[in-house]
Amino acid sequence: MTVIAGGSVVTSHGPLDGGWVRIQDGRIAAIGQGAPPYPADTTFDGWLVPGFVDIHSHGGGGASVVGGDHEDVRTFAETHRRHGTTTLMASLVTGFPDDLERDVHALADMVDDGLVAGIHLEGPWISPQRRGAHDPHALAAPDPSTVRRLLDAGRGRIRMVTLAPELDQGMAAVREIADTGAIAAIGHTDSSFDVAREAIDAGATVATHLFNAMAPVHHRNPGPIVALLDDPRVTVELILDGAHVHEAIAAHVHRSAGAERIALVTDAMSAAGAGDGDYVLGDLAVRVEDGIARLVDGGSIAGSTLTMDQAFRFAVTRANFSIADAVHAASTTPARALGIAHRTGAISEGYDADLVLLDDELTVQAVMVRGTWVAS
Repeated sequence: MTVIAGGSVVTSHGPLDGGWVRIQDGRIAAIGQGAPPYPADTTFDGWLVPGFVDIHSHGGGGASVVGGDHEDVRTFAETHRRHGTTTLMASLVTGFPDDLERDVHALADMVDDGLVAGIHLEGPWISPQRRGAHDPHALAAPDPSTVRRLLDAGRGRIRMVTLAPELDQGMAAVREIADTGAIAAIGHTDSSFDVAREAIDAGATVATHLFNAMAPVHHRNPGPIVALLDDPRVTVELILDGAHVHEAIAAHVHRSAGAERIALVTDAMSAAGAGDGDYVLGDLAVRVEDGIARLVDGGSIAGSTLTMDQAFRFAVTRANFSIADAVHAASTTPARALGIAHRTGAISEGYDADLVLLDDELTVQAVMVRGTWVAS
């Protein structure tokens, strides 16, 4: 048994000032307010929040998930865990089918081992006009046989696929992905408003990094952003690093969609937690300067160096999220999108004890995964 007490505990029903949590066998056994009926093992000032859930991340600590190397993926996971992420998806980037199949096979084993929570395919079925930092030579329309080949290679461990529904066979791919139980996500798309709505009706439920790598809003041609933002069935990703989305836009999305529909993501590449320098994203050279990652060739933003604690702070201090709403966006909503909100993403009795201690400046002080302190 472990008891944590003292500061504000942000439960699924809101913050409890002077709250406490009792943990037994890796799960949250009891929650209360005031003096706990048990001796406290850990006392804290500040905030106790659920572990962050990042559904879109490519690397960290100098390591990338591309290539499927076990030690690199472990470095990636440990880097983000130190920053409060207790549930982490491994996001691949555009590649050729043989390479993607190899990586999917390797990552599926790591899902089974609990190192990562699932696999996210971002590409190759994305728009050449909105490819961002994806290899243009490996882009392709979602041929049904290739879609099935990669889904089969994942053995159910592919939890999300980002694609552009306007591509040839795109709508069929949305249906195929959704039918397997994975998330069909709309992103890197040049689609019209009507095509985006059709894709949502076909089963798409996530907007991959809303605004970024999408046709922009125009008053006579609203494009995919308005369709995704307006539909209550869609969870919208936001990259809150100050470079991808302006704070006023983040606040607008918060007012429009609510924290229950926002999933904060890092879209982190290998430089997250590793500093400025030269890196690779997939096969493309990236230079990081002042924390901003850009392709050496062309200068497109190439993922981010963000960690979820930074995104959480940005939401609260720059985009007018309350602490409770930031918890929804960083933990509860992405857990719901992944279909695991019955066991993580909130401080609630019976849930996994995935927890983060934050000080009053919202800086990570300690991280617990299923009842065990793993970082401080």
